[in-house]
Amino acid sequence: MENKFIRVDEVAKELDVSKPYAYKIIRQLNEELKAKGFITIAGRVNRQYFNERLYGAERNKVNASI
Repeated sequence: MENKFIRVDEVAKELDVSKPYAYKIIRQLNEELKAKGFITIAGRVNRQYFNERLYGAERNKVNASI
């Protein structure tokens, strides 16, 4: 079962960026979610929202390797 939240290590690996930059991306996404009234957790972001913002739609397992 996949976790609902994506953490900095996974963001850094997924985007091939450094951990500090991954933290910056997570902070930005969490600020957007806070502005929409959602509760956020520092250092992690909702996986579905991450996929929507980075890829335009939720990635499924079939096209996750693309």
